[in-house]
Amino acid sequence: MQTIFVLGPTAVGKSAAALELARNLDAELVSADSMQVYRGMDIGTAKPTSAERAAIRHHLIDVCELSEPFDAKRFVELASAAINDIRARGKCALVVGGTGLYVRALRRGLFEGPSRDAKLRAELERKSAAELFAELQRADPRTAARIDRHNPRRLVRALEVFYATGKPITELQKEWGRGEERGARSVEREDAFFCLNRDRNDLYARIEQRIDGQIAAGWVDEVRALLARGLERNAMAMQAAGYRELATHLRDKLSLAEAVQLIKTRTRQLARRQLTWFRHEPDVTWTEISRDETAVETARRVLTMLPKETTKV
Repeated sequence: MQTIFVLGPTAVGKSAAALELARNLDAELVSADSMQVYRGMDIGTAKPTSAERAAIRHHLIDVCELSEPFDAKRFVELASAAINDIRARGKCALVVGGTGLYVRALRRGLFEGPSRDAKLRAELERKSAAELFAELQRADPRTAARIDRHNPRRLVRALEVFYATGKPITELQKEWGRGEERGARSVEREDAFFCLNRDRNDLYARIEQRIDGQIAAGWVDEVRALLARGLERNAMAMQAAGYRELATHLRDKLSLAEAVQLIKTRTRQLARRQLTWFRHEPDVTWTEISRDETAVETARRVLTMLPKETTKV
């Protein structure tokens, strides 16, 4: 039974199209979103609604508390188990998301890298993102040119790897693709990989519209409640688009208007990085969505590109 990947940047329409695909294929969805795993991070991560989750079974949503660590290794373990279970029950697994690292790890195996140095990590984590990025530019300009300069977690890891090995993390990541040697799940040849995309202006307009809707739906109150539960102590969760900015607003360091504008800017930047990541993935079928195209129409187009034995209709 084929596993289908529906990838793409934030707000492109992945979830809606995937739901339509799932209805046609009698499929179950496996989320490849690094933030939807956290309970309570609902509005800002655009989790599927309770009605959508009741209609189509979803996996890897709300699987951990804010106090728990979650990384690519755990994702691969849980996603592989979910896919195997779905297939064992004779159904199709539909992997949906925009976290490129997780998708690559699932497809091609994990890049483990050197073990963590607690002393070095503690020293690096005391620095700001700007300081870390400046240090990475000096030590490893090749990685600095490609990394998200606003993501302290990735900056710390890149510096940690360089200091431990003397090699850029980008060079060591070439080991990806040896998943079978490591015992990781290897994606089967017949699996299908689709990346959805839109005209940039259309995508940006959708991003802004969604953020405005999330604010209206109570995103600020969600962040306030999560701060009381320890959100800021989870470096991974604090990387979720918008949460850091709204936390700063709630600390009276940004007006709401300033925070929202910053969220929109950084979410557009995130979308560009996601597209760049997926353009480097092999065997991806790019699917351009027009401005007025419905999710049903997108799903039908994807269905026509699948082998006939995969589809119900």
